[in-house]
Amino acid sequence: MGYLAFVRAMIMSLLRLARRRLFPVLRAGLPFVLLAACSSAPLATYDLTPAKGFAARAGRGQLAVLLPEATLPADSDRIVVRTNPQSVAYLSGAQWADKLPSLIQSRLIESFQNAHLLRAVGRPGMRADFSLQTGIRRFELDSARSSAIVEISAQIIGPSGRIVGGRIFAANVPAPPSDPAVIASALDAALAEVMREIVIWTAPKI
Repeated sequence: MGYLAFVRAMIMSLLRLARRRLFPVLRAGLPFVLLAACSSAPLATYDLTPAKGFAARAGRGQLAVLLPEATLPADSDRIVVRTNPQSVAYLSGAQWADKLPSLIQSRLIESFQNAHLLRAVGRPGMRADFSLQTGIRRFELDSARSSAIVEISAQIIGPSGRIVGGRIFAANVPAPPSDPAVIASALDAALAEVMREIVIWTAPKI
C-alpha cells in the first residue's frame, strides 16, 4: 500500500468512528429538543364584558362608536402591569381575547345597545347623527397600589366634525397582583363602570 493510500484509509477510518460516536448523542438529544419545543404552554385568554344597568335620559339619534385611540403598551392584546410611575410590563402567561382597542370598541357598542337609550348604535359606516371618539389613557394593574385602573377619554363629535362635548372617565377596583384571573376580572369590572358612565353621559346628547 502506498503512502497516499495509507493516509486515505486512516482518514476514512476516523470518519466512520466519529459517525458512530456522534449519531447516538444526536439521537439521544432529539427528544429533549422536541420536549423543550412543546413545553411552552399557551397564554390564558380573558375577555371583557359589556356594561348593564343604566338609569339615564334617552336620546333620539344614532351613534357611531369609533375605534378607541391607544398607544403602546395599551395598543396590544397583552395585560399591562405598571411596576412604578415610569415602568410597565406585560402580565406573564395572560392575554386579552383581542387587541384592547378593538375589544373595548365592541363592548362599548354592546353597552349602548344594552341600555336601549338610542335609536341605533354601531361602528363607523352606519348612518349616524354623531360619533363617539374615545382614547385609552390607562388600562392596567397598578402593582404598587394593588388596583386595576381604567381611564378613558371620550368626545362626542357632530356631523360637521365639531366636538359637542368631552370628558375623562376613570375607575379602579382592588386587585391582588398574584392571580391573572383576578386581575382580568378586576379590569373588567373597572371597565364596566367606566362604560356605564360613558353611556349615561353620552345618550342624552345624541
